[in-house]
Amino acid sequence: MLSKIFAITLKDSLIRFSSRSELLFFLILPIAFTVLLSGTLGGGEPETGTNPSRVIIVDEDGTHLANALIESIAKSEMIQIESQNLVTAQTALANEEAVAVLTIPAGFQEGLLAGETAVLNLNTLPDNSDADLAARTIETAVSTISQPIQAAHNSLQAAEQIQPFVNAAARSTYFQQGVTLATTLQSDKPSRVNVTLPAKASETYDNTAHQSIGQMVTWVFIPLLGTSALFVYERTQGTLRRILTTPTKKSTYLSGTISGQLILGLIQMIILIGFSAFVLKVNWGQSPLGLAMMLVTFGLAAVALGTALGTIVKTSSQANNASIMLGMSMALLGGCWFPIELFPPTVQQAVKILPTTWAMAGLTDLVVRGQSGIEILPIAAVLLLFALLFFTIGVWRFRFE
Repeated sequence: MLSKIFAITLKDSLIRFSSRSELLFFLILPIAFTVLLSGTLGGGEPETGTNPSRVIIVDEDGTHLANALIESIAKSEMIQIESQNLVTAQTALANEEAVAVLTIPAGFQEGLLAGETAVLNLNTLPDNSDADLAARTIETAVSTISQPIQAAHNSLQAAEQIQPFVNAAARSTYFQQGVTLATTLQSDKPSRVNVTLPAKASETYDNTAHQSIGQMVTWVFIPLLGTSALFVYERTQGTLRRILTTPTKKSTYLSGTISGQLILGLIQMIILIGFSAFVLKVNWGQSPLGLAMMLVTFGLAAVALGTALGTIVKTSSQANNASIMLGMSMALLGGCWFPIELFPPTVQQAVKILPTTWAMAGLTDLVVRGQSGIEILPIAAVLLLFALLFFTIGVWRFRFE
C-alpha cells in the first residue's frame, strides 16, 4: 500500500510541475510579493554624513534662560541639536548638513525679563519639512520658557495698580516669586488629551513579519486548493476509471494524492520561511514545534478544502479559476495582506469561518507576539476541525467518474 501511495504522490508531483508556470505560484510570486509589500526594496539606510533633523544652536547670550531654552528644545525627540560657533553653523547649513541654525543673541534673557518679546535668529533650509518641524519645535520651546515670565509680568502690573511696591528690591522679589509659581503651575498642569490604547494596539507592528506570514499563507493556500484540479484532470482523462480495474482502493488513491500535495505545500512553506529568515531577517518565534504544528494543521485544512472543491467543480478551468478566486478572497479577508485589526469588528468576527483567518492568527501569535506552542493549541485544533470537515465532505462526495 505504501508503495502505491508513493507512486501516486510522485505521479501527481510530476503532473503539477509539468508546466513551468507552476514555479510562478510556488516560489516567484510569494517571494516577489513578500519583498515588495514588506518595503524591503523601498528605501534603505539614509546617506551617511547628513542628518535631516540636525539643528545647530549658536548661544551668544550664555545666560540661565538661554540654557533653559536649549534644554527645552533638546527634550524634543524629533530633532537633534548641537552647539557650534556661528561660522561653523553657517557652513553646515550651506552644505545642507543641518536643517536649521538657531542663534540666541546677546541680551536674550535681559529682554525677556524686561517683558519684551523674545527675539531669535532662525535660518532654515528652504522647502524642507524637517526644517519646518524644527521651527515649530523651537517656537514651542520659546513659548514654554516665556509664558511663566509673561505671567509674572502681568501679575506684577496688577499688583502695582493695587498698591505700589515700597522699593525696587520688593518689586524684584515679587517678580521672582511670580516666575517660580508660574513655572511650577506650568509643569504641574494636567494633560488636555489622555490617549488610552487597548492592549493589542500597544504591540509593535512588524510589517516585514506580517507580510512574510501573509504571503506564505496566500501562495501556499492557492496551490493546495488546486488539488481540486488534479482530481478533475484525472476524472476527465479517464485515469480514475482505469484505477477501478486495479487492486487500488479509493482510500489509497486519496491518501497518495492528498499526502503528495501536503508534502509539496510543507516544502514550499519551509523554503519561504528560510528566505524570510535569512534574507529579510524575520524571527519566526521561539517554538519550532509550535511552528511545525501550525504549518501542518494549516496545510491539512487547505488540502482538505481542495479535496472538497474537487468534488464540486466539473472542469479543469473551473477548478483553476475557483482555486485562485477563493484562495485570494480568503487570504484578503483572513488578514494575509492587511492586518485584520483594520477591519470593522463585525467583519473580524465574520471571517472566523475561514481557515486563513485562523492560520494568520496562530502564526502571528508565534512570530510577532512570541507565544508558545501550547498557547496556540486551540487555534491548531480549529484548523484540524476545518480539515476534518472538508475531508469528510470530499470523501463522501468523491466519485471516480
